[in-house]
Amino acid sequence: MAYDVLVIGSGPGGYVAAIRASQLGFKTAIVEKESLGGICLNWGCIPTKALLKSASVLESIKHAETYGLKASGEADFAAVIKRSRGVADKMSKGVQFLMKKNKIDVIMGFGVLKAKGQVEVTKADGAKEVVEAKHIILATGGRSRELPNLKQDGKKVIGYREAMVLPELPKSMIVVGSGAIGVEFAYFYNAMGTKVTIVEFLPRVVPVEDEDISKELEKQYKKNGIDILVNASVESVDVSGNGVKANVKKADGNVTLEADIVLSAVGVSSNIEGIGLEQVGVKTDKGKIVVDKFYQTNIPGVYAIGDCVPGQALAHVASKEGIICVENIGYNEKKYNHQPEALDYGNVPGCTYCTPEIASVGLTEKAAKEAGYEIKVGKFPLSASGKASAAGATEGFVKVIFDAKYGEWLGTHMIGYNVTELIAETVVARKLETTYHEVLNSIHPHPTISESIKDAIEVAYGEAIHL
Repeated sequence: MAYDVLVIGSGPGGYVAAIRASQLGFKTAIVEKESLGGICLNWGCIPTKALLKSASVLESIKHAETYGLKASGEADFAAVIKRSRGVADKMSKGVQFLMKKNKIDVIMGFGVLKAKGQVEVTKADGAKEVVEAKHIILATGGRSRELPNLKQDGKKVIGYREAMVLPELPKSMIVVGSGAIGVEFAYFYNAMGTKVTIVEFLPRVVPVEDEDISKELEKQYKKNGIDILVNASVESVDVSGNGVKANVKKADGNVTLEADIVLSAVGVSSNIEGIGLEQVGVKTDKGKIVVDKFYQTNIPGVYAIGDCVPGQALAHVASKEGIICVENIGYNEKKYNHQPEALDYGNVPGCTYCTPEIASVGLTEKAAKEAGYEIKVGKFPLSASGKASAAGATEGFVKVIFDAKYGEWLGTHMIGYNVTELIAETVVARKLETTYHEVLNSIHPHPTISESIKDAIEVAYGEAIHL
């Protein structure tokens, strides 16, 4: 079989790239070893949000009296897990529909680069077939990273996949790592009734976020009964007993933590092994495939996008990379009338869906100062928001950072109710090079959480009305 474009991997990078290729008139196929939609739709973004929604509803029921209601809440853990899997299955079936709609051939199996323009696909029954394509896009994604001293056995020391389908609710859990995956699962299991302890190697939780965000999340988590150890590392684990004993190194000495389960959430490793990179000579560096701004590798006709290349390991990044990659192929093949713009990795939004939610884009306050900017900072607490008060969710704030000289919007950092739905405003405004003046002259609806962005800008420029 011969194609114009062949994509290996059907996650949010791969399937989006395949659809765009088909739209541009390329004969397209996609190779997938497991389930359409990849990790994101089946074991990542989507099913975790379903779990987190169940946890949020349960917490609302538990606090029903604060809304003037009487209700009692009890979690059916198995049913919560079942609902999450149902949501994931529905999304995967949606990708199947999109493949048919766009006339994309789906080849189930494990794809390996064999030679120029050739991929060998090994099917589930062991049968092999060679598929030819002029352009091959690697979208092989990532997996839970394993630490040498924290090997995952899938039972007592687990990764995110096992965390989504545990057969029963553990009484206690140690979460190692406090990035998005770690704090989301910490929130979920704490809400379900598990005693949760977070162990973070760096000095603060969610360490890539603005320092004020880290402080607020730690305050809210501790208030909800989650124990947090920072500047700490798990040196070893003992799984010989009924549970797990973790030897944790702290600045003031070692401690032993005991729990039913340890969840390792220390990042993502790229899936670049065993896919034929060495055989065809594709360059890699530090566990990532080396690409140019249009995702071309050093080998003509071979491209790579998503978690297997440098950049933020985020679904929306992979999707945009896939589109840019394919549109550039289309431009070179005269199927697309202009060369696409390279992705600005400095304007990529990040969202964490715990409660309170976290959303951010651009420079943190510290990074802006280190870059030499004279800045104006505005911080608006959601306790002063009418919509947040009405929702009974006044925790958190919106923080904006502007360049004092030109009014450039350098960054936004939010923690609180529904803030993941708001960050796109900053992304678009920064893309359009909007200044603070233009935002303040645009009307934000009342009452909404979104008007807190305008309120924060007013604070930055000494024009606060509601504070």
